[in-house]
Amino acid sequence: MRIALGVEYDGCQFFGWQSQADGHTVQDTLQVALNSIASKPVTLIAAGRTDTGVHALEQVVHFDINIERPLSAWVRGVNALLPKNIAVLWAQPVPDEFHARFSAQARSYRYLLINRPVRSAVQHGRAGWFHTPLDVEQMREAAQYLLGEHDFSAFRASECQAKTPIKNLAQLDIQKQGDTIIFDLTANAFLHHMVRNIIGCLVYVGKGKHPPQWMKEVLESRVRSLAAPTFAPDGLYLRRITYDAKWGLPQIAV
Repeated sequence: MRIALGVEYDGCQFFGWQSQADGHTVQDTLQVALNSIASKPVTLIAAGRTDTGVHALEQVVHFDINIERPLSAWVRGVNALLPKNIAVLWAQPVPDEFHARFSAQARSYRYLLINRPVRSAVQHGRAGWFHTPLDVEQMREAAQYLLGEHDFSAFRASECQAKTPIKNLAQLDIQKQGDTIIFDLTANAFLHHMVRNIIGCLVYVGKGKHPPQWMKEVLESRVRSLAAPTFAPDGLYLRRITYDAKWGLPQIAV
């Protein structure tokens, strides 16, 4: 039997999603709790990896198990064994053909950026921060150059293992609420550090270092060194994984 889970986590205290030897990752922590409920080792497959300090509003994972447990065991039972910064939101049986990563049609991320002279204490680790005023309209204009299918090599980390740098960015919305700027991005898939590198470039445009057209030049160059430095992970959230309705997965409003 294959079970899919929706998982929420605060990434501040973890070294990312992917399992590591020291065991201090989201995957390692979740697997320990699942192993206890299953009474045997469980191997998790995730829709995508998140880096150190990156959060998830709804990560999707799956695992195979040959024992019967009520769905409540995979939610309330597992949550009782997890630290407070990880929570299983839902559990759903799925066909063996379902794959958390390869069945995904799109991934959505959100970046929260506090834009004010003084850093935030209460949102430390949960939002990025930039101290000088940013021009949201200029950033919106720059964002338009990235929409659609492109080679995003200029926004790709050197250690990225993706087979191709060509991705289709369907959404890059920017809105401001008080002193917080909210970036929402959706693509069929993202390269390693792609979102944070895009945010860094948008901040360069927003502070007036470059005009909006510079974003097009960076994109077409395909040269990582011409783009801005990778922005902080603090405000980055894996927001949603989109699947075909045929899988019958719950829809969480995030």
